[in-house]
Amino acid sequence: MKLFRNSFFFSHFVRGWLALGLVPLLITGCKAKQETTAAAASQPSNPDEVMISPALKENLKFGYPEMADVMGTLTVAARVQTNAKLIAHVGSPVKGRILKLLVFEGQHAAAGTVLATLHSTDLSDTQFALIKAASQQNLAAAAEKRAEQLLNAGVIGQAELERRRAELLQATTEAQSYHTQLLGLGMTEAQIRRLETTHKLSADYAIIAPKSGTVLKREVTIGQVVQPADPAFTIADLSSVWIVANVPEEDAGQLDEGMQVEVRVPALPDQVIEGHLSFVSPIVDPETRTVEVHMDVPNPKGLLKPDELANMTFTGQKERKLTVPATAVVRESNKDYVFVEKSPARYGLREVTLGQEENDRRVVLSGVRKDERIVADGAFHLNNQRKQNAIEGRQ
Repeated sequence: MKLFRNSFFFSHFVRGWLALGLVPLLITGCKAKQETTAAAASQPSNPDEVMISPALKENLKFGYPEMADVMGTLTVAARVQTNAKLIAHVGSPVKGRILKLLVFEGQHAAAGTVLATLHSTDLSDTQFALIKAASQQNLAAAAEKRAEQLLNAGVIGQAELERRRAELLQATTEAQSYHTQLLGLGMTEAQIRRLETTHKLSADYAIIAPKSGTVLKREVTIGQVVQPADPAFTIADLSSVWIVANVPEEDAGQLDEGMQVEVRVPALPDQVIEGHLSFVSPIVDPETRTVEVHMDVPNPKGLLKPDELANMTFTGQKERKLTVPATAVVRESNKDYVFVEKSPARYGLREVTLGQEENDRRVVLSGVRKDERIVADGAFHLNNQRKQNAIEGRQ
């Protein structure tokens, strides 16, 4: 009777739960707890590995590293340099002592501007020699004319006339020689003609800018004695400059004129200079084992300054390289990783070395082979699951 009564109450109890729908929830909760326990038990002991649950799998995509066409690039150190076509090294063709300095570093000088003056005894000596030779030429010319008159009068013979003609030729040649020397020393035709007319010597010589530009260097001081081989000033037109780089010889084979180039200058961090190579040296520097290249860059505002440091990146022909999707990459502690299949549904985090990114793919330099299955999309979610497992002690 007691057993019957207990069964009676139990049946009513179960009916009440069924009426409220609580029994299925109880069964479901127990089953979920069992699955969670089973999943936890199935997690690998290696913290860099993770088992992929069916629910997580829906957010992931799998695949293999693929060969793809990528644009080959090369970055080397570079520098800003004056355009050799627009630079002039100015000196004095005569030995002399500097008397005045009229232009200094950083100043702009127009073509024909007097940069400095010097006193040269060599210049005055050559001027004196020209005046003397010109006087001898005039005397020889008068002697020849007198000899022609005497020959016609029968006073002298033909041989005397020829002798005087030879003397005139010698004097004329000597005068022309000194004339040429003065031109080489910087005197103009007008100045030489004035010298021949006035016979006034001047030992002062003006060092003149041959072209317009900025004075980059001044290598003389007042009182200094300069020789013809000594540089006095360096002038350059900085409206156009070169970006010069020295490329290692093992990489130089892929370079040619017209190749696309991108330059970044640390002094101008917000600017990217794009252009093309205008020169590739035909020889290798035997000391540095590099090949010099440069590109022409307009510089109308003078923002680029000679000897500034830069980085030059070359973009060449497309190359076939192993790549992975950018979504397969996990970045941690300044290192790149991908998830590689260890066994069905089990993936391990592996460090890889990657190159440039192009078309949402990263070039693989090392770390994974093309026949290894990886998580191609959703690696971020899988990495979060791995971290969560580690926090929960699933090791």
